[in-house]
Amino acid sequence: MKTYKNPDKSEWPKLLLRPTQTFEVVEPVVAEIFEKVQDEGDKTLRTYTQKFDGVDILNFKVSEQEIFEAIDLVSEDLKQAISMAKSNVEKFHSAQKTAIIELETMPGVSCWQEKRPIQKVGLYIPGGTAPLFSTILMLAVPAKIAGCEEIVLCTPPNGEGEIHPAILYTAQLCGVTQILKVGGIQAIAGMTFGTESIPKVYKIFGPGNQYVTVAKQLATKYGVAIDMPAGPSELLVAADDTANAAFVASDLLSQAEHGMDSQVVLVSTSERLLEAVTKEIGLQLEELPRKEIAKKAIKNSRFILVENNQVAVDIINEYGPEHYIVCVADEDFYVQNTINAGSVFIGNYTPESAGDYASGTNHTLPTNGYAKQYSGVNLDSFMKSMTFQKISKEGILGIGKAVELMAEAEGLQAHKNAVTLRLNSLKN
Repeated sequence: MKTYKNPDKSEWPKLLLRPTQTFEVVEPVVAEIFEKVQDEGDKTLRTYTQKFDGVDILNFKVSEQEIFEAIDLVSEDLKQAISMAKSNVEKFHSAQKTAIIELETMPGVSCWQEKRPIQKVGLYIPGGTAPLFSTILMLAVPAKIAGCEEIVLCTPPNGEGEIHPAILYTAQLCGVTQILKVGGIQAIAGMTFGTESIPKVYKIFGPGNQYVTVAKQLATKYGVAIDMPAGPSELLVAADDTANAAFVASDLLSQAEHGMDSQVVLVSTSERLLEAVTKEIGLQLEELPRKEIAKKAIKNSRFILVENNQVAVDIINEYGPEHYIVCVADEDFYVQNTINAGSVFIGNYTPESAGDYASGTNHTLPTNGYAKQYSGVNLDSFMKSMTFQKISKEGILGIGKAVELMAEAEGLQAHKNAVTLRLNSLKN
């Protein structure tokens, strides 16, 4: 973890770079797999599952028997923890429902907006070095609340061709309609085009590595929507002398253990705090089962010493962190002036882990600076807003002349005629 002391603003872009390959480097690999999946379907899925996951899969669909067996393998304590987390996620996302917006813009002209669910959604759940069953809560729960009819889940199998029991248990608990043993680029391609096993969906959700992220971006070229570009995990902590150095170190390590391409950043006005956190990271790191992964992620990370709170907030907004922890004396200043962040955690007793699992907010968030223009997943992510209007005889008499004049000015005579015919019918 390298420390940068009061870096000049001209250095910020280089300092805040993420440790990921560019789209241009990854895209040719992704495009090749997409083309093959589109042409050969399940055959290509099997080829790349063997290549990347080291296992031959004959049937990608998880059977009911496999789900029943998985339920028995999950401990009661874990089931209760998942149940509590599910309840909190349901509460928070149910509260995001909005009423129909209805308005008469002028006499006889009624307009309203309603939200309708996306019928078919695909959920990508990373497996790899950590089976992220918590992500199922974050995606399947709001999908069910929204009313999505088909909820298709893809996740990579292990070397024995199996899915982690907690993933299967959580998926059935949350109402997933179909579970498939396929991961990586090929899973995203399968949900994009549809194969013999994987249904084609209208929108794809879920985090993944940089290859999955680019695959989701490529899917949009084929008419499939995505939640956001969500790649390797990242965390920025803003802390000063009021922060608990041990807590800060634990938060940084909690993200670093996600993967070697994760990134953590600490921004502080206190050199003493930076030194204390450095010492704590060294102590805590040695106790982690995933310390080798965390060590490599730490190499991608930054400590940044700044002269005042304003500079700190400016750097934070420039970075646009996925996860953002605020442990400072003047937390209101940081919270009110931060405009680019996926999810914010405030105070010494609000670990980012709480949002990852059980507080109720969603942990599927924009990474790689996309927090500057994307929101995290929420209930609206699984819905579309549709507008409606109904115009009475009184309404068309009131609005008709304006429409005629505007259509004529744009040279669209048929548009004008559609109104003129109706106005003339009312004169008879």
